[in-house]
Amino acid sequence: MTAEKTIAVSFRVSRRFKSLLKSAAARERRSQANMIETLLLDHCAKHGITEAPAAMDDCSPSQSGSTKK
Repeated sequence: MTAEKTIAVSFRVSRRFKSLLKSAAARERRSQANMIETLLLDHCAKHGITEAPAAMDDCSPSQSGSTKK
């Protein structure tokens, strides 16, 4: 089985959010990124939200807002 490539995501959160994320992840012995991913995937499964193929177009490196060349 091949590992899925990952992409970087960056966003700002409140100090409280960061503190709660750190505590929740530590409690379950997960990384903070894995904690967020697990919570989101559980939420989507619970609410019948599935990934639309067109939505992945927004994840291309050329549209990431990076100014590196």
